[in-house]
Amino acid sequence: MSRDSDQKAYKAEAITVTFEARRCLHAAECVRGLPGVFDTAKRPWVQPDNATADQLAEVVRRCPSGALKYALADGAEETPNTPTTITRNANGQLTVRGELRVDTPQGPAAETRVVLCGCGNSQLQPFCDHTGLCGR
Repeated sequence: MSRDSDQKAYKAEAITVTFEARRCLHAAECVRGLPGVFDTAKRPWVQPDNATADQLAEVVRRCPSGALKYALADGAEETPNTPTTITRNANGQLTVRGELRVDTPQGPAAETRVVLCGCGNSQLQPFCDHTGLCGR
């Protein structure tokens, strides 16, 4: 199964937000940032018409795992952080932001934000899925 088929898209006039549930680590940056858009009690839980494209893009960029992404209607995509940064937490997870090429079982993927597994036990390698020691 390709990674794209694991994504759900939520489209508004000026922006499309995509969500890949398997990569979500529940940091809740989206819910705290725009609770009127990201509401886990509603279906669909992402309602992009409830904010401007700029507001949505700013909050989506806070998602550390890259589970949330966006594309603007004019074709513009997220600009990677410069310089690229890598941070290891106490459990060994690596949070990486920047212009990234990540080797996955499905092939290389262009990314701007990821949380990588530091213990090698994730079922979603190379991404952390909280099943191994580093995600606890």
